[in-house]
Amino acid sequence: MDEFLKVALSGPVRVRAIRVALVVGTLLNLINQGDTLLAGTFNLAKILATYLVPYCVSTYSAASVVVDQNRAHLS
Repeated sequence: MDEFLKVALSGPVRVRAIRVALVVGTLLNLINQGDTLLAGTFNLAKILATYLVPYCVSTYSAASVVVDQNRAHLS
């Protein structure tokens, strides 16, 4: 678990996850809340969650691959 957290919090993983979250989160916000955003009535919690989910998924995916590769090289 310590190795996973170290990798997940590393610079390259965070930068990639932020990029993914910005692109995917923006698209999802436009799809799911575009009408309310244009009307000016939006829910900030929903907007933030829509960015947080792809960030977490991307971070988990990238960190899992790195940890698995590190374990494969050790065995």
